[in-house]
Amino acid sequence: MKILVTGAAGFIGFHTALKLLERGDTVVGLDNFNDYYDVTLKEARAAILERYDSFRMVRMGLEQRSGMESLFASEKFDKVVHLAAQAGVRYSIENPHSYIDSNIVGTLHILEGCRHNGVEHLVYASSSSVYGANTTMPFSVHQNVDHPLALYGATKKANELMAHSYSNLYELPTTGLRFFTVYGPWGRPDMALFMFTRNIIEGRPIDVFNYGKHRRDFTYVDDVVEGVIRTMDHTAKPNEQWESADPDPGTSRAPYRIYNIGNQQPVELMQYIEIIENCVGRKAEKNLLPMQPGDVPDTYADTEALVNDVQYQPDTPIEKGVRKFVDWYLDFYKVDLKQSA
Repeated sequence: MKILVTGAAGFIGFHTALKLLERGDTVVGLDNFNDYYDVTLKEARAAILERYDSFRMVRMGLEQRSGMESLFASEKFDKVVHLAAQAGVRYSIENPHSYIDSNIVGTLHILEGCRHNGVEHLVYASSSSVYGANTTMPFSVHQNVDHPLALYGATKKANELMAHSYSNLYELPTTGLRFFTVYGPWGRPDMALFMFTRNIIEGRPIDVFNYGKHRRDFTYVDDVVEGVIRTMDHTAKPNEQWESADPDPGTSRAPYRIYNIGNQQPVELMQYIEIIENCVGRKAEKNLLPMQPGDVPDTYADTEALVNDVQYQPDTPIEKGVRKFVDWYLDFYKVDLKQSA
């Protein structure tokens, strides 16, 4: 198949494109290489993908309408995996306009490209952030998610609504994936695992919000990618039992599906830090701080729908996943723990 992977120089997009290439698909990657975080990391990911003859990187922003129209018209993709987005809950408070440009306008251009060019299935990234003020655990795709706590979550909920409208109007099969705190090698420098590892190694304090009482459903990146590809291969179909009098938010009479991808084993932040300390062999100096605006205390995924439909459930133990990240970090940044002690 020929597959478009947006955000291919990003964390999850890179891993997804690599797995598709390894199984023999032709992949066109799309990324704007913006400077939200260190561009050299994005370039290093792209360099690995570009070793494959069946890969091509397009450097362009999602919001560029004419460029996106030309890309879809010329390439005629079989399927699209839309992972590009302006990420980050906290940054959405500081720079809201970038989220509208990328996550709303950009996703519209993806939907239009799929609609007009016969794409068989669109899989796109949503987020656990859509659960917002919900406190019923575990979070289920069958719950209402109308109370986001920050603009980032609101844009992801909007993406789900936009996808449903296209599934309904044009019978475009769409599948939204709500990721739960993805981590692993090649991870983003703005995420906790990266920042904690770097600061602990460099002997600098780490900021621990909500006084370390957060619980997160940390999900290893390889598990997420497996879920992405299995759902991509399992084209969304209408739910024949869907009732308008009692609507199920996770399915539809249209070819539309929503899934959680999480580890189903929430870990308290202090335990997470302890695992990092064990991998690095050093103790962290902690700045204990209150919860930040827009953040949620806990996340916990109900993955029953994912298991039932594609027979898959993430299961990488947190200790194994963190160890793989730390090993990657030490290798990529050429860190000798003995010399940096």
